[in-house]
Amino acid sequence: MSYDGYTQLPSGSTDHDRRQQQVIASTYDVLQSTTQSIQRSHQVAIETENMATEVLGELGEQRESLLRSTRRLEDADQELSKSRIILRKLSREVIYNKIVLILIIILEVAVLIGLLILKFAHL
Repeated sequence: MSYDGYTQLPSGSTDHDRRQQQVIASTYDVLQSTTQSIQRSHQVAIETENMATEVLGELGEQRESLLRSTRRLEDADQELSKSRIILRKLSREVIYNKIVLILIIILEVAVLIGLLILKFAHL
């Protein structure tokens, strides 16, 4: 029996030699098992790192998307503020136009009444 350079002792060996051989064989098995476990852990770590890299990339893209959305919302907010100002100005102008129109109508009615009074007063 051979374990990477370790050779089984001849058949005439003592119990002590056999126990040592069993300990060596058992240690070798544990070492092999540990090596395989470390290799599996290393593979899992590599896969986890790859997944984390992908997630970080996606998060970076989402961050950029959110920043663009924030900028668009800020622009829209500024445009809405400008629109409110324009609507207030238009509303004031509509009110001024109504007041002027009412004054013109009152003036026309007054002139009409005055003309009627002058016409009937001279008859």
